[in-house]
Amino acid sequence: MTLTSFSLPVAGTTVAGLRSPGTGGQRVLALHGWLDNAASFVPLAAQLPGLELVAIDLPGHGHSAHLPPGTQYNTPGAICHVLDVADALGWDRFVLLGHSMGAGIASLAAAAAPERVERLIAIEALGGLRGPENETAQRLREHVRAARALPTRRLRVFPDLSAPIRARMMTNQLSEPCARLLVERGVKPVDGGYSWCSDQRLMLPTAMRLSEAQIDDLLAAIECPTQVIYATPAQAYYPEPLRSERISLLRDGRLAVFPGTHHLHMEHPQVVAEVIRTFLAG
Repeated sequence: MTLTSFSLPVAGTTVAGLRSPGTGGQRVLALHGWLDNAASFVPLAAQLPGLELVAIDLPGHGHSAHLPPGTQYNTPGAICHVLDVADALGWDRFVLLGHSMGAGIASLAAAAAPERVERLIAIEALGGLRGPENETAQRLREHVRAARALPTRRLRVFPDLSAPIRARMMTNQLSEPCARLLVERGVKPVDGGYSWCSDQRLMLPTAMRLSEAQIDDLLAAIECPTQVIYATPAQAYYPEPLRSERISLLRDGRLAVFPGTHHLHMEHPQVVAEVIRTFLAG
């Protein structure tokens, strides 16, 4: 299945993304990870014919609009945005598919709006990153300092795409073809070459994070069947046994684990697609 580009007016802003050419299959809304974009799902979509798949660029990412000045990128806003996109598509009920940050947003959206989400597929995250209570003040201070210094920061300009592609390969253990997919949708032409088109505010330290107890409560509130897919070894910021313990809180959850890296849905799309097909066949 080949995805095609689209843009859509949503709640006073513009959302861009990639979508399947046909309609009539199961409706799947796909949410990418932090500083990624809709191209994250291109390899996987090729293995999932028959779905009505819509992969969006989340606000501030890819070709979607940035949030207005003075507003904040946060999880409640992201959840409302996902539901606004579904409304704009005319979707009452749908499947949510998310990777990394997108999986965190998707899982919390399923908890917040159970009447909208039929099924949940979470790749490499579930419930979002935790924040120990004793780090709250320090985290807020770091966010405020960085936010106030942001106007003085200058965008880095690359003469060609080779440097950003190498950077994504090194940072995320990506192959060159997968890194190129993300970079080509994640940069814009400027004088002297290219710069990242993602909103610089996305790089700010998170001002507030949920505690583990709050995440537990939200995961227990997810009503729909949920398929979790993890790569092994686990990422340092989301270690075992934490990530497996979260799955035990789901009412109707199942787990698949495969050797791979954080972007296993891009590097091993056939394996991940087989799990998704079986889950959606239900």
